[in-house]
Amino acid sequence: MFDRSSHALVLSQRSTAGCSMQKVWGVAARRSLGRQFGWLWAAYAVSAYGSGFGFGALPLIAVLVLDASPAQVSALAAVGPAVGALIALPLGPWVEFRRKRPVMIAMDLARFAVMMTIPIAYAFGLLGFVQLLVVSVVVAAAKITFNAACGAYLRELVRPDDLLVANARFESTTWSSIAVGPPLGGAAIGPFGPVTTVMADALSYLFSALAVTAARGREEPPQRTDKRRVRASELLDGWRHLLAHSGLRALYVNQLLVGGLIMATEPLLAVLMLRELGFPPWQYGLAFAAPCVGGLIGSRLAPRVVARYGQHRILRTVGTLRAIWLIGLVFVQPGAAGLATVIAVELAIIISMSLYNPVLATYRLEHTPKDRIARTLSAWSISSSASIAILSALGGLLASATSPRTAITVAGLLILASPLLLPRRQHSAPVPDLEQATTRAQPQAVVPVEPIKEASNN
Repeated sequence: MFDRSSHALVLSQRSTAGCSMQKVWGVAARRSLGRQFGWLWAAYAVSAYGSGFGFGALPLIAVLVLDASPAQVSALAAVGPAVGALIALPLGPWVEFRRKRPVMIAMDLARFAVMMTIPIAYAFGLLGFVQLLVVSVVVAAAKITFNAACGAYLRELVRPDDLLVANARFESTTWSSIAVGPPLGGAAIGPFGPVTTVMADALSYLFSALAVTAARGREEPPQRTDKRRVRASELLDGWRHLLAHSGLRALYVNQLLVGGLIMATEPLLAVLMLRELGFPPWQYGLAFAAPCVGGLIGSRLAPRVVARYGQHRILRTVGTLRAIWLIGLVFVQPGAAGLATVIAVELAIIISMSLYNPVLATYRLEHTPKDRIARTLSAWSISSSASIAILSALGGLLASATSPRTAITVAGLLILASPLLLPRRQHSAPVPDLEQATTRAQPQAVVPVEPIKEASNN
């Protein structure tokens, strides 16, 4: 027979446990994660704010300076990530067996150098579309390699129970940088020219390299220090892990579709707003900057909602929510109403994404063995770049054959099927090495420390 008093006791215990978890996360969200993480976060922030200032810089230059066609603008978004992913393919295993900080510094310096070629070429009247493609390729390859090294370094740098907090801080920084950067970048184009934002973005990578250099401290030696070439079998280890783990496999395939379709609409929306609907560049930047306030909301909520509802439920629910808004971009019209439509749709997408992304990033690190993190993250990034490239190219071809609005409509309809790919049940526990580390670290999780300044808290 059903015992009402026992049921009430269970509910009371669950409620108490939930409150305790929320208190733990509340303290964790305010506590310092260490000096080295502070420098890594600073490097990420300066790079993110530079990229925010230069948001959409290459497509913007292609449209406004080189008078590129919709197919060329989509090719710029497609070819760069595709070729960059091919170049980055052998770098995943290479990063796995190297110290991560020098790799991150080298990738920052490479991006600084290649992006500085754009303002130099523009000043001498030599800027061309092929150069934009080359820059896009190098930046894409360096980004994949940097992210693989950064993810592996982060797992070594912070306590296992702080991974979600660290990822939420990165996510919050990303969206705040986009909220501030594009309006400033759009405003700077008028008096200073269209390549100003590219120069600022390039300099941000230089400052990022300096911040990573300042993050001194003991880094675990690589697991293999010999000079052997990367074996062919090691190139696929990241994909083997993603496809063998049922939870990661579902999230991986879902992310390829969702990320690819969302990014494929970016160049199409640029052509639609800037050319067909006549929006000025500053309004185009505002349309993507203002909704980024939602990124601060979602990323700050991530640790709390995971503590209350559980990781799996958040991945399922929010993963579904982020897919239903894209179709709204079909209804963009000229004038204030059209601008408001873009802002509303982007706000809904960004709140969902900023809540979902740190939870996904944490799950991915928790369920990947330490000796395979760089290869797994590299495989994930390469696949994402390939997905964006393929879907952007198809979107460009469809837009050329029909119109940008039609291509956006197709993307908005396809993404509605993506929730079917999300995992339907909770999967295995974190990998043993991380689970054991969490158990050892747990008693210290609620020790209060001096909070980071309020403006930076997540």
